[in-house]
Amino acid sequence: MTHLKRYTKEDLQKFTNPRVMELKFGEAVSLLKAGEELKDIPQKYVLVGIPEDVGVRANYGRAGAAGAWNACLHSLCNMQQSERTKAHDLLILGEIDCRLEMEAAAKMQGTSSEILESLGKLVTRIDVKVSEVIETIVSAGKTPIIIGGGHNNSYGNLKGTSRALGKPINCLNFDVHSDFRPLEHRHSGNGFSYAKEEEYLGNYFIFGLQAAFASQNQLDNLNDNKETVQYSFFKNTNLFGNSQRQKELDRAEDFITKDSFGLEIDLDAIAMMGSSAMSPSGASVDECREFVRYFSVFKNCKYIHLCEAAPNFELFPNQVGKTLGYFVLDVING
Repeated sequence: MTHLKRYTKEDLQKFTNPRVMELKFGEAVSLLKAGEELKDIPQKYVLVGIPEDVGVRANYGRAGAAGAWNACLHSLCNMQQSERTKAHDLLILGEIDCRLEMEAAAKMQGTSSEILESLGKLVTRIDVKVSEVIETIVSAGKTPIIIGGGHNNSYGNLKGTSRALGKPINCLNFDVHSDFRPLEHRHSGNGFSYAKEEEYLGNYFIFGLQAAFASQNQLDNLNDNKETVQYSFFKNTNLFGNSQRQKELDRAEDFITKDSFGLEIDLDAIAMMGSSAMSPSGASVDECREFVRYFSVFKNCKYIHLCEAAPNFELFPNQVGKTLGYFVLDVING
């Protein structure tokens, strides 16, 4: 994994604040030792970060998702280790090195077609790094929990997992957007369409699609692929007194979970969450946590990706990092 910065105990100490008579998550969680192989560790779950927002910029979006990884670690490492949080069941591997791509993107200003194309080329470079790392983790029989970064990284997740398993994999995407846009330059809005085109993606289900963000062209494209692409609208999936929600959950489960699948969670789908496309309308954090807890325990779930969180857009300090930390605990605690 040449594109990975492996974390050491010293790296985690920067995020952890020890306290007398307490054991913090960052003090108890496992790390990969020198010479140790992933296939030999007892932990099932491997946490890895992708500190970039190049794909978001390439999709006319606001930068900021690059900060989600550090925000997650600041909160997660200071949560309590106990018999209920199970830090020993997680290995923190490190972060995918996107520094060169981020530095190059920072020098590009504007949204001209030339700049967007150049940003897309940087995203393609990140794709290579992400797919290599994810393929290595899945090939070792482990389940990566991936903290993005933009949703462009869905492509690398799907490619890496597909190559590790030797077949296309299904995907369940909790999102207000389809991210099934045309095959133009690579960006955060076409990760799934590229994965579909290159046969890394099998069945694809979008849970909570907002009609306001789905153009007629996008809906036509989704409907043209209805044998392998399905979706449910947000109005049918929110919890509050909605009898349709369970039907949509059952439909997603039946369409996706019978074979290997990835679980994608776009924090844009949570109302008022600091994210690249923050919205006043959406699911609650608790609704999303319920969704993650339910689907991540399926034996066919091969990875969990939490993306598009942007701490610099949050209304209250530390809420993005704390939310991501909750999601990680929800996954490892089943």
